[in-house]
Amino acid sequence: MNLDRLRKRVRHYIDEQQYQSALFWADKIASLSHEDPQDVYWLAQCLYLTSQYHRASHALRSRKLDKLYRACQCLAAKCHYAAAEYQQALDILDMKEPPSKKLLGKSAKKDKGIKESAKDWGMPTSSIKSSICLLRGKIYDAMGKRPQATSSYKEALKLDVYCFEAFDLLTAHHMLTAQEEKEFLDSLPLSEQCTKEEEELLRFLFESKLKKYNKPSELVIPGTVNVLQDNLDVVVCLAERHYYNCDFNTCYKLTSMVMVKDPFHANCLPLHIGTLVELSKSNELFYLAHRLVDLYPNGTVSWFAVGCYYLMVGHKNEHARRYLSKALALERNFGPAWIAFGHSFAVESEHDQAMAAYFTASKLMKGCHLPMLYIGLEYVLTNNSKLAEKFFSQALSIAPEDPFVMHEVGVVAFQNGDWKMAEKLYFSVRYSVTQVSLKVNVDKWEPLLNNLGHVCRKLKKYDQALEYHRQALVLIPQHASTYAAIGYVHSLMGDFESAIDYFHTALAVKRDDAFSVTMLGHCIEMYIGDEEAYIGTDLKDKLRSPLSTPALMKMLNTSTVNSTTANTSTVDTSECQNQTLEESSIMSLETTPHPDKSAGTAPRPIVPFEFDVYESDMMLETSMSDTST
Repeated sequence: MNLDRLRKRVRHYIDEQQYQSALFWADKIASLSHEDPQDVYWLAQCLYLTSQYHRASHALRSRKLDKLYRACQCLAAKCHYAAAEYQQALDILDMKEPPSKKLLGKSAKKDKGIKESAKDWGMPTSSIKSSICLLRGKIYDAMGKRPQATSSYKEALKLDVYCFEAFDLLTAHHMLTAQEEKEFLDSLPLSEQCTKEEEELLRFLFESKLKKYNKPSELVIPGTVNVLQDNLDVVVCLAERHYYNCDFNTCYKLTSMVMVKDPFHANCLPLHIGTLVELSKSNELFYLAHRLVDLYPNGTVSWFAVGCYYLMVGHKNEHARRYLSKALALERNFGPAWIAFGHSFAVESEHDQAMAAYFTASKLMKGCHLPMLYIGLEYVLTNNSKLAEKFFSQALSIAPEDPFVMHEVGVVAFQNGDWKMAEKLYFSVRYSVTQVSLKVNVDKWEPLLNNLGHVCRKLKKYDQALEYHRQALVLIPQHASTYAAIGYVHSLMGDFESAIDYFHTALAVKRDDAFSVTMLGHCIEMYIGDEEAYIGTDLKDKLRSPLSTPALMKMLNTSTVNSTTANTSTVDTSECQNQTLEESSIMSLETTPHPDKSAGTAPRPIVPFEFDVYESDMMLETSMSDTST
């Protein structure tokens, strides 16, 4: 009987996804060939494809094939991994000796036999070794042993540079910092395993997946692979760069285009969800979330989308946590869900719970600075600038050129009274942002301009302060704090009339702004004190006539004395208030709470006018976008 024809028939049924037919004939072929190892291996493959994991493992291990052949060893361990029996899978892979000395075989003789069998089966040895290292890394990852998983993924890539899954797990789970990713990519033996054209292609594809939030930058596609500019994965990478550059409108256009061509693109979905949150497109996110839940009820991203929707609409933080918890139950290592979980507590000023979620995210995302950044923000809100500075420093060590982290370090310097350092950091952030030719979203960098204005005010550079506040006003016209800041600078310059106008405008936008109310009263008193006393039209007319009667002289003298006394009293009061304005009023400004975006939430203690830089949605992100967010 010609068994080769039947073997080809098994491969054909596997290619056609007719796994039951493939299993039937693979079982018969194994019997007809007197349990030839290759036929038993394909029988186990068919059992694995039909989700009969323990039968597949038993078929290999009962015949000791996992001790003799790398492919059988890998498949047996993969069966136990699929059944969530991680320790048994590690036992099969045999971790008694270091991986560098013993990847598989127990002796040189056995190793030689393995190589010959692998060659006969049409599977390169390096590819099988890479698969074993990849599987080992996934097992460690599932067991929460991130350092060992990282080492295994790196070893898998060195053995087979085409093993994209290992590279994707390294970058998607943020196991390496941006600098470590770059150094590791340079250390890969691309020239040894690839042709020159493939090397350029692989380098471009890998570089496009590297961290994009370290500093704003643009994606440049080499001319030799320019045809890939319409590839969906490349478009998603480009959209992610726009996301981290805060150009959410362009990112939304690109992700929407991808969603039209591939409505369930795995890499695009988290990014698209984060963009919808940033642009407050609640209806579209509602439709997408419910569609994902209907079609993929066991998908992590599905419940993540539902949680993000309830987090975005406000007053639904409890619902958001419920669905985010469901997403984390399906995949506990999903970092963006942990960050969003922390945001749900942060908007309610539940700092301890928020920091607990961020700490968990930091353990899972060693190479991502966003959890450290958010922990620092929570410490700032609890007026613990020392710990905030510590975590900002850790975030800077991971992403030394990230403008958001540098901005928050400037806020801490402002709080500590180091105006010069704060000014230097803010100028550095502004320069970094202006280097990007892409149009940034106005909502993100308006606090930077306002903070520059506050620093200049502290340094008595009132003209520059007004200029920065006016630039911020151009970005977001209806912002009460910006009007109040401009009014305050005018009051310090002695221009009380302009200050009164701006404080009135601030109160028109936000009626309960306590600082504007207080400052408006001060400025009105000072403005009245600077003006001449008003003695009335009738009295002026009488003064134009000759002073002929004693009654008129008495009235004039009485009126003059009273007005002079009132004026003197007003000036004295104004001078006294003017002396304490820079101290008492600024203290009122610094302790003025900023209401959260969600109505009814508790106010947070903020430094003067710098409240915008502490809002958790400033990065999204983040976190929810690095999802990478």
